[in-house]
Amino acid sequence: MMDLRCRCGTSCTLLSVEDATIPYTDTPLTKEETMEETTPAVTVPDTYNANLLVTYKVIKGYSDPEYATDKVASIEWDLHNARQTQKSNAILHDKINTAKDIIAEAYPDSGDQDTLRAIAEALGIELTRTVEWTASIEVSGTIELDLLEDYDIEDEIADNLYVESQSGRIEIGDTEICHVREC
Repeated sequence: MMDLRCRCGTSCTLLSVEDATIPYTDTPLTKEETMEETTPAVTVPDTYNANLLVTYKVIKGYSDPEYATDKVASIEWDLHNARQTQKSNAILHDKINTAKDIIAEAYPDSGDQDTLRAIAEALGIELTRTVEWTASIEVSGTIELDLLEDYDIEDEIADNLYVESQSGRIEIGDTEICHVREC
């Protein structure tokens, strides 16, 4: 008895098939009957060789490139495993994002903030929230204007005054200049 195993480690099941024969009949065929032909879903090129050795560049960030030689079949399995890992990572990131939403919602009213903080730390979740804000700033200054040209002080200020943040945490969404007047 022979125990056949697949590459993935599972046992193979062998099937036997009965010969497919056209039964004999005494009546002559009146028209030519064609046999159905099915084409496989995937056509393997004639030049495909899973045992072919291929040399390729291994990319490791900004370090010097490294070159490796491997069989095509091994590279195919590495690519398959990488795709599976990528799918798993996406699922885990979705779960972590869900946990972040739950923790952020429950944290302010929770009697056990230490536990929520520990869970957030274990999952690499920063306990932050986004706050929309508005502020009024009164600015005064001086500007040199040419007496021979017409000017609009409001346009001059609007064209040359801007607001920016010195903090990476603050994002300036919109600015509006109003109530410009000469003193």
